Amino acid sequence: MFERPKSGERALVLHPVFHDIDACDVHEFIELAVSAGADIQQTVQVQRGRPESRLLVGRGKVEELAETVREEQIELVLVSHRLSPSQERNLEKILKCRVLDRSGLILDIFAQRARSFEGKLQVELAQLRHLSPRLVRGWTHLERQKGGIGLRGPGETQLETDRRLVRQRISRLTARLKKVDSQRELGRRNRVRNDIPTVALVGYTNAGKSTLFNKLTDASVYAADQLFATLDPTLRRWALDDHTDVVLADTVGFVSDLPHELVAAFKATLTETREADVILHVIDASDPERALREQQVNQVLEDIGARHVPQIRVYNKIDLAGLLAHASAGDGDQSPSIWVSALTGSGIELLTLELLNQFKQAHVGGRLRLKPDEGALRARLFEAGAVTDESFEDNGDICLTIDMAERDFLRLCRQTSLASDRLEPTAQASVTSAVRC
Repeated sequence: MFERPKSGERALVLHPVFHDIDACDVHEFIELAVSAGADIQQTVQVQRGRPESRLLVGRGKVEELAETVREEQIELVLVSHRLSPSQERNLEKILKCRVLDRSGLILDIFAQRARSFEGKLQVELAQLRHLSPRLVRGWTHLERQKGGIGLRGPGETQLETDRRLVRQRISRLTARLKKVDSQRELGRRNRVRNDIPTVALVGYTNAGKSTLFNKLTDASVYAADQLFATLDPTLRRWALDDHTDVVLADTVGFVSDLPHELVAAFKATLTETREADVILHVIDASDPERALREQQVNQVLEDIGARHVPQIRVYNKIDLAGLLAHASAGDGDQSPSIWVSALTGSGIELLTLELLNQFKQAHVGGRLRLKPDEGALRARLFEAGAVTDESFEDNGDICLTIDMAERDFLRLCRQTSLASDRLEPTAQASVTSAVRC
């Protein structure tokens, strides 16, 4: 086994393309590598019918790469395809340098970007989950299989010790993140109690979310023209007008084929998106692949359970695309869209007006029949101040007459098992509108 270099970022990009398997965007992968600090010396594309089980690509091609690694003094090979632990290990043995796949590269970028306590915990948890199946080679002087007086080990190999320590660390990080999540949940409940809606900024990485966040809230969140410039979620109050305040949440940027370890680790942070009242889906208007990026972000929203949240598409960077600020009303399943420039401020007033329309105090009202075992739901309605009348039936059912803001009712539907069609309209109902959960 070779000794890994402790520094140096001279890198070679290996981009395998397989039949019937969608390849990632090699230009985006190179951008990721540059964002991580790699100095790309060469890009090699390999065409194959299907992945090879031991080395991903053919043995002959790997030996050619090993020769290139020696001649060019390459210290890191970046593979744009996902590698199994055994494939990564076998490639390192032949290439005699570090090998990193797409997931490992993204994890490294996240480790560089994390600044907050929560962000560092989440990244470390994701790294350990990625590292756990990749631990190899124990220290022979600790093996219990080695006989002889004075040579008997403590009963387990170093590999077993490492795995046990990793499992213990994962358990501790998971417990600490649960505590952080409970604190975030408390903050969310306080916002609901104070009737302050939440607006979440989501979008593909480098779409300009942080620049837009700074423009809307006069914040100073770090923003740069690079992938994953900001990682930690930030919340700020934003006054839409003299009477309407919202909490704006800047979340981590999405990317295609986001590593499963990151989705699992950032579940608590992504809850801010899932529990938001409105999602501002920021799209780079100057990106020729914007339709594909929009589809990929919607897929991530589907994966985290946030596809049902009302959405406004914000096409940013119109100054680069040579377009004018304008708004388009949503029709059918298509959400409304606003064309803005976060850099120049053009179109911001159109976005503010659209949000004000979203948060108009439309009310729903009617009679709601609850079963005796739905006491928690009854308590939530009373806590929200929505109950105007209450009566009890002989079978134990509870009949409530409620009147509440439509967005609060929709939020209650999302957070509980309440179906909107259980609300029966009455003649005294305030304002009724089509309600969907």
